[in-house]
Amino acid sequence: MVNPQAMLQTAHDVIREASEMFVAGVGAAPVLYKKHGDFATEADLNIEKMIRRRLEAETGIPVFGEEQGGTFEPDACWIIDPIDGTTNYAAGNPNCAILLSLIVNNEPVVAITDMPLMNMTMSTTVGQPVILNGKELPPLVDEPSSNALVGVGSVGSPDSQRFPARYRLKLIGWLSDTDLRPRITGSVGVDLAFVAQGVFSAALSFSPHVWDNSAGVLLARNAGAKVTDGLGGEWHPTSLGVIAAPPKAHATVMDTIAEITNTK
Repeated sequence: MVNPQAMLQTAHDVIREASEMFVAGVGAAPVLYKKHGDFATEADLNIEKMIRRRLEAETGIPVFGEEQGGTFEPDACWIIDPIDGTTNYAAGNPNCAILLSLIVNNEPVVAITDMPLMNMTMSTTVGQPVILNGKELPPLVDEPSSNALVGVGSVGSPDSQRFPARYRLKLIGWLSDTDLRPRITGSVGVDLAFVAQGVFSAALSFSPHVWDNSAGVLLARNAGAKVTDGLGGEWHPTSLGVIAAPPKAHATVMDTIAEITNTK
């Protein structure tokens, strides 16, 4: 049986090494072009290789990652995004992160989002509070403020035909007419972590990739957010997108999506 707390300690040890590599490589040029608008740096490749090697050796659990792939095992599998927000990272923009989670029985049970350029490390295990730099965060308040911010992923990402750029732009525009103020960080992991902190009142991921979403899903859930897939259904590791927010802000996002859908 997997012990989430023991796995979290192992993950923290690995992330400390990864974070040093991350900082050392800031501003790295692309070395691998995957498709239009999507690339990896040498730091992406080296960080994932290191994390993969250590986790497999120290836990015996297989790894599924963005850069070196693997096989997704829903019974037990580590999920790695070595640099979420690679374009930001290559430009020296601090909105980028290392995302690591452990899936057990098709649900995330361990999550770390490490944002080295902001000196923030957030972590949690299933059913436990969210920890930021060693301190427990309070539960989220279900009352959006007058300057409530919502992270809306990336407009130009080629990841999802289901959420094309025209849909994303329309949603951003319509959300601007609500109490939510859209912001684009360029990092799904940062957006979801900011929801767990209460910095953002909501976050929308349009990504179909489990490595983008799973760590932030567990952080947001454990902070008290309502977490669904990108259309408001139940989230699971193969879901398309994520909407994470306290209930009132989540309802605002869903009402806006419904309006857009009804105008098609």
